[in-house]
Amino acid sequence: MKMDLNSDLGESFSAWHMGDDAAMLGIVSSANVACGFHAGDAVGILRTLRHAKD
Repeated sequence: MKMDLNSDLGESFSAWHMGDDAAMLGIVSSANVACGFHAGDAVGILRTLRHAKD
C-alpha cells in the first residue's frame, strides 16, 4: 500500500515562525504551501518554495 504523507507549510508570518519547513520537506511526500491569504507572507512562502524545489 502506498501512502501520501502531506503537511501544510509556508505558514510563518514575519516574526512568528511556524515549524521547520525545510526539515518537514525531507519527511513528507507532498505539501500544501500557504498562499498568503490566511497564513504565510511573501518571504516565508518563497523560502518554502525554494526548499521544495531542491
